[in-house]
Amino acid sequence: MKKYLFSLLVVTTCLAACKKENNTPTTPVMDMVDTTASVKVTGNFVNGPYGTVSGKAKLLMKDGKFTLVLDSVNISNGPDLHVYLSKEIMPVNFIDLGKLKSVTGTQVYEIAGMPEVSQYKFALVHCQLYNHLFGSAPLF
Repeated sequence: MKKYLFSLLVVTTCLAACKKENNTPTTPVMDMVDTTASVKVTGNFVNGPYGTVSGKAKLLMKDGKFTLVLDSVNISNGPDLHVYLSKEIMPVNFIDLGKLKSVTGTQVYEIAGMPEVSQYKFALVHCQLYNHLFGSAPLF
């Protein structure tokens, strides 16, 4: 009986801890996209093994500066979701553009410095905490 109660306590604690994790905001974000910037590459998101992502990724350039736009995205929620610009579909060589602002909407992420963006072939939504890929957009 003690083993049963202990097991029940452990399972309950784990479930409660998962619910307390900071999930990504759900209020839609509608960042302003610079319509004068030139579109370098685009791609449609596909689901990863750990989540669902729909919408489009666009790499824009203006005045020598790059931004990544997540256009009309809808993403399953999870903890510690980040936006990556990556050389591979499973991130090994990537630029972390920051935490995902929301699971819905249009979002703009600035790319710091002057990376050789042509080497980065994927926009990713990735859970840093558990190293889980939620979705990817191949950039062509």
